Amino acid sequence: MATGQAAPNVPAERRVTRLFTLVLVLAAALVAVDQLTKWWAVSELTGRAPIDVIGELIQLRLTYNPGAAFSIGTGYTWVLTLIAAAAVVTITYVARRVGSRAWAIGLGLVLGGATTHLLDRLLREPGFARGHVVDFIDYGPFVGNVADIALVGGVALILVLNVRNIPLTGRAAEPEPATTPAP
Repeated sequence: MATGQAAPNVPAERRVTRLFTLVLVLAAALVAVDQLTKWWAVSELTGRAPIDVIGELIQLRLTYNPGAAFSIGTGYTWVLTLIAAAAVVTITYVARRVGSRAWAIGLGLVLGGATTHLLDRLLREPGFARGHVVDFIDYGPFVGNVADIALVGGVALILVLNVRNIPLTGRAAEPEPATTPAP
């Protein structure tokens, strides 16, 4: 069975409900793992020198990011909070129509990453809607967290699904009937 096709003998509505549940469960699991790893990082890495995991290629180093990716927009944390909130609402709305397991996984990863970043923005220092995201995985020129990895993976999966023309609903578009030219 192709990745984007619905399973046979499963009513479409029930399949969509099951896949939407998969999106929400995956997002919730990601939020839990990300927040737990951030809690660990804050409690174990505060005030410590970087810890080599794979030489200097991958290290554990605690930082607080007030901006977006690559610390872009550090003076606009409140705008990033609004963007994260809009992303969470939009992805949740769109995911209610998901009909493909691959789309459910991609959307679940992006929803979980956006939700956990929103929580950081809302609940972490220096204050409500201005909070800094906890980053602690240093891989070369970038420092990130579990949510960042999930966001990149989810977006990459969604791009592949789009390139392969696999629709969100999991149903392939009906081919147009061939027409023969008039003599």
